[in-house]
Amino acid sequence: MCTRVYHASYSFLPHEQRKEARLGQIMPLAVDLLHPDPETERQRHKLKRLVQHPNSYFMDVKCPGCFKITTVFSHATTVVVCVGCNTVLCTPTGGKARLTEGCSFRKKQH
Repeated sequence: MCTRVYHASYSFLPHEQRKEARLGQIMPLAVDLLHPDPETERQRHKLKRLVQHPNSYFMDVKCPGCFKITTVFSHATTVVVCVGCNTVLCTPTGGKARLTEGCSFRKKQH
């Protein structure tokens, strides 16, 4: 009785592709795993990217009334008000905080 021993690296392939792999007819990958497309990489889950990094960030928000700058977390869970004029700068939602109309912002650098 003859037992077949498959090479360990081919175990993830379906049966037909395993057969082709043993015969040396391996199909090339459709995507480049080392150089992914930036658009698709941005859409991936934060832990499944090539290099893991969070979706959140800090930003400087300028108050439309007194033009003071306040640092706000992108996923703030509390209402953020301006220190100078007590204007609401952003309100929490389920994920990212929603900026008030008229507020300008910029992402902070690392």
